[in-house]
Amino acid sequence: MTQDIMNTIAGFLANEILKQPDRSIGADEALISSGLIDSFSLVDLALFVEDTYGVRIDDTELNADTFDTLAQLAGLVVTRQGE
Repeated sequence: MTQDIMNTIAGFLANEILKQPDRSIGADEALISSGLIDSFSLVDLALFVEDTYGVRIDDTELNADTFDTLAQLAGLVVTRQGE
């Protein structure tokens, strides 16, 4: 399940945010701290995750500590869905 979540988020990032459909994003590749996505893209990503998985993400969680990799994002989704 976690891999499916990472794949879906990676697809969204590559297609909608980076506009590079062939771009592969690794599970532990830094998204924010590397500068791959900016703060505007971060909000778009958070909205996508909330809409797609029916979870709530607090504004305080939109940072490199909790939202920097696909693995972190998938873990957050799984945790929230279990609550």
